Amino acid sequence: MRKLNVGLIGAGFMGKAHVIGYSNMPKLFWPAPAMPILKKVCDIVPEIAEEAKERFGFEQCCTDWKEVVNDPTIDVVSICTPNDSHAEIAIAALEAGKHIICEKPIAATLEDAERMEATAVKAAENGIISMNAYQYRRVPALVLAKKFIDEGSLGELLNIRCTYLQSWSADPNSPLSWRFQKKIAGAGTLGDIASHVIDIAQYLGGDIDEVVSMMKTYIKERPVQEGGVDLLGTVKLGSDAKRQAVDVDDEDTFLVKFKNGTVGSIEATRNAWGRNNYITVEVHGTEGTVFFNYERLNELQVCWAKDPDDRRGFKTIYTGPAHFYGEATWNIPGMNIGYGELKTIEMYDFIKAIATGEQPSTNFKVGCRVEKVCHAVEKSSETNKWEKVID
Repeated sequence: MRKLNVGLIGAGFMGKAHVIGYSNMPKLFWPAPAMPILKKVCDIVPEIAEEAKERFGFEQCCTDWKEVVNDPTIDVVSICTPNDSHAEIAIAALEAGKHIICEKPIAATLEDAERMEATAVKAAENGIISMNAYQYRRVPALVLAKKFIDEGSLGELLNIRCTYLQSWSADPNSPLSWRFQKKIAGAGTLGDIASHVIDIAQYLGGDIDEVVSMMKTYIKERPVQEGGVDLLGTVKLGSDAKRQAVDVDDEDTFLVKFKNGTVGSIEATRNAWGRNNYITVEVHGTEGTVFFNYERLNELQVCWAKDPDDRRGFKTIYTGPAHFYGEATWNIPGMNIGYGELKTIEMYDFIKAIATGEQPSTNFKVGCRVEKVCHAVEKSSETNKWEKVID
């Protein structure tokens, strides 16, 4: 079986998720398309790099990402760093002939996203794979919804409504991590979580053509975080901590028009008390409706217009072995998958793309298209007008 040496850049929360995906992929998907070998892990904090080497089982560790990119033994690079470094690392890795999976959003600016896409297109001519890590579209229930849409079971699409609501930054004492700094993140809620449901909306309904938006910042300053680890709201700092200004969005609400005539809306916030990882997707068509809630990610709610009047309503489909990726997960509906299995599915798609030479569904062109929508959302919030998504 072909072996692929993996270099991981960024050993925090998402780095751990990538490692779980690489490690579990052959355990679930067997025979695997190729065998990932955890070769080298990089983090700018030496102690974190050393700990990740031992904890995750890498052979080597370093603190300079160039050591990963320029290592001739590395085949695959996972980029799990803050957004402002994605472009520099990804472009260097692609030019070095490495296959890449890069966390979302693709970059902190549209200019960087376009440079990454252009480099990826050129690298693809030599068989190099690039993938943006939009894992939520790979939830089996959403893949099933996509099947219903593509086969015409929902009829003509009328409306796609998406939300992504979290609460981890609703507390003003949550630290000022890089996610609240525009120079590093590029945007706040928009890039961090709204990008996920933009990707889902375009996966289900095709390209978004126009948007009109509102963006709000509720918490104007936060206590300065000590150290480089992204704590994601799990630690609160006291009132005596030094504070700095927040210059990114807390909430985004926007209407969308798709190129195919479908309309819809997207809402995203990290300030919704009571909501944890509340991703919802509702698609209305002339022949029915589907509804998905990530907090019940193994379920898809469906309602068919042709059902008799006295029994029309939502029914629940529990995803399992009869559905997408079901042959590799668990044998009985209701045994359920979680975030770890979802990242494993993502890594399977990535490694399979390398093995077959076919670019994945979330390639850099798709990631750049999401960034173009985000750019239009930001522009609309300034002009208070409908803005076109520029291709």
